Amino acid sequence: MEQYRTRTPQRGQRPRTPGPAASQAPAGGAAGAAVSGESAAVYRAAGRTRPVPPLVLALRRLPSPRLTGLGGGLFAAALMFALGILDWLLLDGSPAVYGVLFLLVSAVTARWVRPADLVTAPICVPIAFAVGIVPIAGGTGGFAGQTMAVVTALALHAGWLYAGTLVAGVIATVRKVRLMGRRRSLRNPGGPAPKR
Repeated sequence: MEQYRTRTPQRGQRPRTPGPAASQAPAGGAAGAAVSGESAAVYRAAGRTRPVPPLVLALRRLPSPRLTGLGGGLFAAALMFALGILDWLLLDGSPAVYGVLFLLVSAVTARWVRPADLVTAPICVPIAFAVGIVPIAGGTGGFAGQTMAVVTALALHAGWLYAGTLVAGVIATVRKVRLMGRRRSLRNPGGPAPKR
């Protein structure tokens, strides 16, 4: 029969007692093997991760600057003007290509605007659309003719304008909701307080 050595606890230390698993385990090693096998299975299941799609990895590698409201507006307007000039030079002012590029610029602008200026994203992208459509509007006859061409192009391609504004609005709204949820969880780390 085995005898275990016991030490008297020193001052400031609590006596050690065997855990519930050790006291309940029979002398045989079957229960210990079952417990260790079960914990290994749980560990393997918890450690298993799904593979991340390559598109998501590529998007995570993109830079993520934080633009102010004014910076986001200037960024979107300058980029749309440059893309409008490229569209006019390379594709003779294709409205479909310009519209698709506008959707991408709207999404990027709403993603890069800092959290304090999220409300400005759906406001600045329509202005950027109007600025960028100037090169592909094709007006003649001076300032009045160019202005009428821009107004006509805005009316004809309003679908792209609304779609890009909607994309920016949805992304800004989702970011705002996530930010509010994060702030709420930081304020209430333990969940709601019990009612008394």
